[in-house]
Formats: sequence, C-alpha cells, structure tokens
Amino acid sequence: MVFEFTDQQKMIQKMVREFAEKEIAPGVSERDEREEFSRVISDRIGELGLTGLCFPEAYGGSDGDYISYIIANEELAKVDDCVQAGCAASISLCAMPIFQFGTEEQKQRFLVPLAEGVKLGAFGLTEPNAGSDAASQLTTAVADGDYYVLNGNKIFITNGGEAETYVVFAMTDKTKGVKGITAFILEKGMPGFTFGKTEHKMGIRSSQTQELIFQNVKVPKENLLGKEGEGFKIAMSALDGGRITVAAQALGIAQAALHQAIKYSKERVQFGKPISANQAVAFMLADMATEIDAARLLTYRAAYLKQKGQPFSKEAAMAKLFASDAAMKITTDAVQIFGGYGFSREYPVERLMRNAKITQIYEGANQVQRMVIAGAVLR
Repeated sequence: MVFEFTDQQKMIQKMVREFAEKEIAPGVSERDEREEFSRVISDRIGELGLTGLCFPEAYGGSDGDYISYIIANEELAKVDDCVQAGCAASISLCAMPIFQFGTEEQKQRFLVPLAEGVKLGAFGLTEPNAGSDAASQLTTAVADGDYYVLNGNKIFITNGGEAETYVVFAMTDKTKGVKGITAFILEKGMPGFTFGKTEHKMGIRSSQTQELIFQNVKVPKENLLGKEGEGFKIAMSALDGGRITVAAQALGIAQAALHQAIKYSKERVQFGKPISANQAVAFMLADMATEIDAARLLTYRAAYLKQKGQPFSKEAAMAKLFASDAAMKITTDAVQIFGGYGFSREYPVERLMRNAKITQIYEGANQVQRMVIAGAVLR
C-alpha cells in the first residue's frame, strides 16, 4: 500500500495551497460576514485549471486524476470551504454526471465550459418535501413535441442563481416512483426558469444557496441527460462522488481548526504556562489529530477506488460520515480550547464550527450514510 502522493500530486497540492493562502485567505471573514459569494475567486479557480483536473483534455480538462481533484478540494477547504463548496458542486454534481451520462454533443456544449471554469454548474434535486426521499419530489416534466415542459421548484441549491448550467431532476412518470425520475440539463436564462429565495444560513454563508423555480420551462429533448427514467441512477452516482468532496471539505475544516487550536494553545498562558502544557488540552489535540488522520485515510481510499473505476459507494459514505462527524467534534473542541475567545467572531474557530455542521447534512444526511453502509454490509 502506498500512502504517498506522486510528484505531480504534490505539485498540485503546493500550487493550490499557495493560491488559497495568497488569493482566498484575505477577506474570508468579510465574505462570511457579508454573506457574499465571490465569482472572481470562482473564475480564478477555473483559470488555474483546477476545475478540469479530473477530465480529459478533449473535454476541457488536463488529463489529471481524481485524487488530485480531492487534494485540491482539501486545500481549498482549509482556507475557505465556501469556495470549495461552490467548486465541488459545479464539478462533482454538474460536470461529472454530464461527463458520465451525456452525449458527445452535450459534453462539447456543456462539459467543456464547466471543465475550463468558464461557466459554473449546479445540481437540482432537493425540494421542500423531497430531501432524503427523492421519490417524493413534485417537479414534473411532460413531453410535448420536441420539448419537455418542466414545472416545480428546487431548494437549497448551491450556486443557485450564479451558475449558468444546471443538472435538474423531474418526474416524468409519478407511478414509477424513483424509476420515474428523469435528468435534464438546463441553462440560466431559459424562459420560465427563475430564481426564488436566497437562503441566509448558519454556516457556509458566502456560498450562494438559492431556490430554482420552473414555470412551463420548455427544455429541448436534446437536453435530456441519459434516458428517461434514469434520473435517480444519475443522481445517486453524482452524490456518491459528491460525498468524497464533502469528506474532503470536512477534512479541510477540521485541519484548519486543529491548526488554530495548536497555535492558540501554545500562545495562551494560564497559571504560568501555555495551556498546551496541560494534559487536558494536550490530549484533546492528540484526539483531534488522530481523528483527522483517520478521516484522511477514509477520504483518499474512496477517491482511489473511484479513480480506479471500482465500486466505492460504501467507502464514500463511510468517508463522508466519519469526516463530517470528526469535523463537528474537532471544531467544537477547538472553540472549547479558545474558551470565551472561541465564541467571538474575532477568531476563526467559531466560523469553522458553524461551517462544519453542513457537512453532516448535505449530500445525504449522515443518517442516510448509515443506511447506505448498513445496506452494503448486510447485503
């Protein structure tokens, strides 16, 4: 077993780390405070080629590998996981399903600008009454000549309103349950496709989250992604990969929290010595470091399996479950180590704690991850 990145992967890690520290780190707190999405930073990620790491050159990529893509996600999340979330939603949940299930024409038309970072993508599955239960969604698509007519809405959409390209799911046959769900590629500006409520969130506040509204949207049949009735399969495939990027996000958040906690514990003096000299604090740091290493191993194992084309659903669920739970615990402990200062916005650990929570919820709540894992081990 090899536990070391290749020279190429190390170079990418170094490049992303330096970019994040130089161009993303300044203004993180201000963007969080203003709940401000930065399209400038998003575009810079594309200019650097990070959006095309896991796609062939023929489709706007760099012929890189999936592990490099996860390395980039972790490094971005260490500095600003809101930036990472927007990038991951565009690539893992929009570009990747087009790459895996799209026609050649769809790949050239929609995938290339996503992989090049010229356009931003989003993924529309969740509805007010359809979160974990995808079969309960009410958005419909009715065939009408050369078009499908979409009606309904989607909520909690990362990059909603900012993205130009959307992979959206709708019921084409309600009698078939999940087998009646179909995937479509929509473009911003289509008549009847508008945006509703912007979410004001507890965490990841500078990540754009907005409602999608469809009122008699005429979607050309050539925008059908996959075949009619394959939407649930496409959505689950996208979410499997997305869970690895959420694990990388949680990993980055946790690593940032540990870094801050170590730094502060060495500087903060109580009873005549740094608080890191107290066993209670030192043991907290030891547990945090151990949990991060375990999360990293799970995350990169899942990424390795996906890269090799091997089954990885269970491993992705395990990585997302463990890394997100670890991030929540580690950020909470970091706040505790900071004491009253940790509860203040003057220090970054309170933001990291708020942001960690979402990793336990989206891309399938952790209760759903346990269902996936249990189903696999009991099969």
